[in-house]
Parts: sequence; C-alpha cells; structure tokens
Amino acid sequence: MKKILSVLMIVACLFMAMPAQAQFQFGLKGGLNISKLTFSEDIVKGDNRTGFFIGPMAEFTIPIVGLGVDVAALYNQSGAKAQSGNEEVSQTFKSIEVPVNLKWTLGLGSTLGAYIAAGPQFGFNVGSGHFTESFDMKSCNTSFNVGAGVKLLGHLQAGVNYNFGLSKMARSVDDQMTIEMKRNTWQISLAYMF
Repeated sequence: MKKILSVLMIVACLFMAMPAQAQFQFGLKGGLNISKLTFSEDIVKGDNRTGFFIGPMAEFTIPIVGLGVDVAALYNQSGAKAQSGNEEVSQTFKSIEVPVNLKWTLGLGSTLGAYIAAGPQFGFNVGSGHFTESFDMKSCNTSFNVGAGVKLLGHLQAGVNYNFGLSKMARSVDDQMTIEMKRNTWQISLAYMF
C-alpha cells in the first residue's frame, strides 16, 4: 500500500511540474490559400481560386510531451468562381477565421521539429455580400482543419493545412430546388513566434 501511494505521489508531482515548464508563445501567421466551392447540386460547378490570410496566433505547448494547442484569429480573403450553364460568376469572400488546433510536436530541441495538427475552425463573414443574387451568405460557418509542418530555430513555423467545410457557407432556395454551398481550402502558412 505504501509503494502504491509513493508511486501515485510521484506521478502527481510530475503532472504538477509539467505545466510549470509549459511554453506559451505569441506570433504572427500568414499565407496562401487555394479554395474550391462545392455545391449540393451538380448544375453549379466551382473552380479553384487563390487568396491569402494573415493574423495573430498563440501557442501553448508542454515540452516533454510535445502536446499543445494553437489558436489564431486570421483575416481571410479567398476567391471563388462558379459556373452554371453559360453563366460564370467570380466573387471574393472576406472572413475572420478562428482555428483551434490540437498540435503534437516531435523535435530535436528548439532547433528543429515537426508537427501534426487537427481541430475545428470557425469562420465569420465580414463582407462577402451575396454570391450572385440567388445565394444568401451565412454569417458564420464551421470547418475542420488538418495539417503538418516544421518548426525551425524556435521561432519559425512553416506548414500545410487542408480545411474542409462542415457547415454550409451559403444557400439558394427557389421554387424548383435548394442548393447549398461549402468551401474546401488548401493552405500554405508561415508563422513567426516571438
């Protein structure tokens, strides 16, 4: 019984000591995105379009385990192009995206490391207006983010993410049918942590 209590006390002390060594960093993140619109009906087709994103981020990591969380507030501007019959429409979507990723880092000290990340992303429309007269843009949407990257010299991070839409960005309802729109995005990012 004394041995079990001793082991439990040592484990409890280790778990209490780990948060004291945790690293908390702020930084700036930006990059390029390539978006593709998908529609619930085949009569409208979307093409890949490029855009950019930039904004502050914060990262909390437990060094021994390499597990952490990163959160960002990114101004996102992405292009969109859709075609229905002979009609072609281009639009720029503007939003604030808030990714919340669980991040696991495997590294060789502070010089070099690799990470994988996954988590939800919440988007808030800040000026996209209407996608043609028939689509009403929603004020917010949700997507899921998966990615990987490298950490260099304790300050730089370069990564690639794929973000797939979980909720509808816009909806069109007429007398004949309802068409819903989602956005899937590839992102290439670079971050500098202070």
